Amino acid sequence: MRPRMHFDDVAWERSEAIQDAWIHELFKEETLMAIGRFILKHRRGVPVELGDPKAGAFNVCFRMKFEDGGSAIIRFPKPGATMFPEEKVRNEVAIIRYIHQHTTIPVPFVLHWGTKEENPLGLGPFIIMEYIDHALDLSDVLNTPGFATADRPILNPNIDDTKLQLLYRQFADVLLQLSTLRLPNIGSLVQIDDFTWEVAQRPLSYNANELVRLGTLPRSKLPRANETFQSASSYFNTLADLHLEHLTHQQNDAVDSADDCRRRYIARFLFRKLAREGRLTTSSTNLGPFNIWCDDLRPSNVLVNEHLQIVGVVDWEFTYAAPVEFSHTPPWWLLLEQPEYWPDGMEEWAEVFESRLQTFLKVLREQKDVAIDRGRLKDEQRLSKPMQQSWESGDFWVTYAVRKNVAFDAVFWKKLDCRFFGPGMSTEDDRWKERIDLLTEDERANMEKVVEKKLGETKARVLAWEPDEVETLKPPLL
Repeated sequence: MRPRMHFDDVAWERSEAIQDAWIHELFKEETLMAIGRFILKHRRGVPVELGDPKAGAFNVCFRMKFEDGGSAIIRFPKPGATMFPEEKVRNEVAIIRYIHQHTTIPVPFVLHWGTKEENPLGLGPFIIMEYIDHALDLSDVLNTPGFATADRPILNPNIDDTKLQLLYRQFADVLLQLSTLRLPNIGSLVQIDDFTWEVAQRPLSYNANELVRLGTLPRSKLPRANETFQSASSYFNTLADLHLEHLTHQQNDAVDSADDCRRRYIARFLFRKLAREGRLTTSSTNLGPFNIWCDDLRPSNVLVNEHLQIVGVVDWEFTYAAPVEFSHTPPWWLLLEQPEYWPDGMEEWAEVFESRLQTFLKVLREQKDVAIDRGRLKDEQRLSKPMQQSWESGDFWVTYAVRKNVAFDAVFWKKLDCRFFGPGMSTEDDRWKERIDLLTEDERANMEKVVEKKLGETKARVLAWEPDEVETLKPPLL
């Protein structure tokens, strides 16, 4: 049985086709000239050069160089990749300005931004920012030498320990500063005026975007746009429900057999049972305050100069106030690669991660002591101890499973099932058969209905986006 649940390949192909068609239009001369003129309306100076578009996972950027030595970039969410472009842009601008005002983390300076309606180019919502000059991103420095751009990055196993500590230490300072930003409920920030922000929108996560784009989840299954959460347990319940909704609604590549479907179904119901019983959260932090959390905070979004000093942290679009458990989890990106994609399997990933984690916790403790001495951090805001406890207790895997739909099955059966429901007599692949009795009679009956439905869908190979999804993502043209 597959350890991971694959995303819908039909949706993936359609998503990429929409992105490619949209990017192709950007190279037209009249489009480039219009973009250049638009940047000049919001950044003073004599222009020197407008570079070709640079595409990331969710955005396309244009950089305009100026005679004064500075640069500005304009960034557009990519149709086909970004399912909530207006919301994503608004959230990112609010959090960048909040972080800029409350920390010393080097974030981009926002010159101007606007919605689709405010963009005369017809290219959707946008952000114009000062460009942060840099030599490399942190992933380039940490990655294994010789890996091609297309290869998934893996931490260089032979990296010099002094160099690793230098880089980890700076990243640790970013995390410590974020930990000082405490908010009363879970959700995304809305800027009210120059000095006031409120948590007034749902937590728009990386996972929510991918569930709709590649998991073909109906948007109506996500929290409402203005829905926030007053407790960690209520948010964990919602995320556990989404795991089950994902399995139910994704038509292609969700299961590969009847038993595979039963195994995935049981894992999700048991996980939801744990969430509803409050066994996945910590009572002392359940009601907050809550920490700022960025789903996409990783080395590839951290910019460094030629001396390997951090000069910028970018791409804050999937950032929100989240359960404290998220911030108290050791960062998975210490090895660059995620555990579900590790070449030698998740157990091997955990062994390698353990050694690098100790290095990270060492420099985190050192940075914490410096921050406390300088009055930037209170003693109760330490991160090293809760991160160590999260790893040792296995809570690391709880928060990882609740946030990662694709990785959920592997994490549940390898790391959570035995912890919460006791050791089984069967192999990992067959242990689900021992857990059937933990379901109610109605849940078991519903399981067979889901199995029948999913097996019928495997023959269809149709795009399961909502009817208006394709029209919503239609590439806007000048």
